[in-house]
Amino acid sequence: MADGAKTAANEYELQRQANIAKNQALLKELQLNSAKLGLGITSKSAANAQPKSKSSRTHKKKAPAPRDVGETAPRRTSSRLAGLTADSEVAKRKAEEEHAAIQEAANAKRQRVSGDLDLTDIVVGGKQWDKSENFLVDVSRGKRFERTFTEEDVRETTDAELRDLREKMSGLGLYEGFEPNNIKIVPERVYSLGFHPTPDKALVFAGDKMGNLGVFDASQSTPEVRHEDDDEAEEPEPAITTFKLHSRTISAFQFDPTDSNYLYSASYDGSVRKLDLASGITAEVYAPSADEDDSLSGVELASTDPHTIHFSTLSGRFGRYDIRDPKSLDIYQLSEKKIGGFSLHPRLPHLVATASLDRTLKVWDLRKVAGKGDARVPAMLGEHQSSLSVSCALWNEHGHLATTSYDNTIKVYDFSNAESWAAGQEIGDDAMEPVVQVPHNNQTGRWVTMSVPPNQTSSPTTLHY
Repeated sequence: MADGAKTAANEYELQRQANIAKNQALLKELQLNSAKLGLGITSKSAANAQPKSKSSRTHKKKAPAPRDVGETAPRRTSSRLAGLTADSEVAKRKAEEEHAAIQEAANAKRQRVSGDLDLTDIVVGGKQWDKSENFLVDVSRGKRFERTFTEEDVRETTDAELRDLREKMSGLGLYEGFEPNNIKIVPERVYSLGFHPTPDKALVFAGDKMGNLGVFDASQSTPEVRHEDDDEAEEPEPAITTFKLHSRTISAFQFDPTDSNYLYSASYDGSVRKLDLASGITAEVYAPSADEDDSLSGVELASTDPHTIHFSTLSGRFGRYDIRDPKSLDIYQLSEKKIGGFSLHPRLPHLVATASLDRTLKVWDLRKVAGKGDARVPAMLGEHQSSLSVSCALWNEHGHLATTSYDNTIKVYDFSNAESWAAGQEIGDDAMEPVVQVPHNNQTGRWVTMSVPPNQTSSPTTLHY
């Protein structure tokens, strides 16, 4: 009896398995026929068929403007269509010529462009620039390093209207004119960023990885967006102008301390350019010799001598050059590794602070230079070593020096007695110790440039960004 039940169960299981296999084969055949006739529903179309929520229909992004790729590289051609036998000498020679042409085109894009450039000729594709309506003309600068008022000034203001205005200014918040994701000043990663010193309008300048300089007028009015029940409204986009100033990364720039119509930019292509905002012409004021290829990491001018540019390089060198005298170039090897940034003391420009990949902050005195040939260097007054690379060093006019480093700290040093230093005087290890250390994440992400403390005139215990 038990054997008969077991046999019936086995037959039932075999029949069940056969039915499953038959159904699967039939389903597979139906799917193949539907695919041939174009009747199948793909996952993409199914996703599109889902009803959109009301919030998702609020804004419609504008289609991005077509990118201007410039001159296209030489295209490869088919040897078979040209009637060439594979592995023949002619085919090999043809392949070598095509490879050489592609390499030549790639190298040409990285070559530094010498001579004067007109902004009209170097506008990056998709951006607008009308020289007749140049909004960069007649911009003047405010007084450098000056704070207009403090919290104490606000409390002591007796004029009610003025006090209300100052309180309103103190309560300013983040910019809300356009969505941050829509303010793309430059096409590639930003390496340098700053405001024009004019108090009349908020002009933001940025230099990127590929040598583009972008200009964004943050004072422009935001177009009003009309929201319809059924229609999708397009998000407004700001007017931004971008220029191809250099062939490689714009690592730093500074406005002329005596005439803010001029902007000096330093690049990894080894050159420094002077951009005249009023005329729209950018001139090359410094470039290394033809047999040198040293990328620049910083540029700065002193307010007491606007004709002399100071610059640092990725190979650890520091230079100064009077743009009026081609023979005035002085270059000093201050570090065996990259100098990430440097700064001149605003009131004592002979004092130079350098931040280096060798983990040190060093203070130098340009009034005393010793040594011969390549060994000539200015006097080093002192140094302080961090646990990791120091990326930036900046003075303020009171003699306080702020640095950022990869050990995730912001350090502030007090050299307020610098005016009493004699030429070449060593200041000692105790004086090189920071008076304030602020924990701060200076490595905010893989694609984010290192944070940099700004020049400011407040006390060293107050840091602003």
